[in-house]
Amino acid sequence: QVQLVESGGGSVQAGGSLRLSCAASLYTYCMAWFRQAPGKAREGVASITSAGITKYTSSVRGRFTISRDIDKNTLYLQMNSLKPEDTAMYYCAASRYYCDLDPKFGSWGQGIQVTVSS
Repeated sequence: QVQLVESGGGSVQAGGSLRLSCAASLYTYCMAWFRQAPGKAREGVASITSAGITKYTSSVRGRFTISRDIDKNTLYLQMNSLKPEDTAMYYCAASRYYCDLDPKFGSWGQGIQVTVSS
């Protein structure tokens, strides 16, 4: 099972930017970002295949960009124009077979907090 370690979270004011990174211990077909706010279900934010095919949830499209460095086994999420409703714990996920925004991934990171203040 792949090990995933997120970094880059923190606190920012609305309208600001953050970049999340996720280091994977080995190559996987698909990597994705999920988030979970207190009292809410885990939500798929964006996913990317090894071929670079991406999917985004509608609330972040145009503001967030997912990318990956295959050689470094690293996933990124560039978050711009952040809003208070983006506040959540963000999780990196990886799968050998599946690539979508439902949480059917076999490997998960420990999560990293992103807080956006108004």
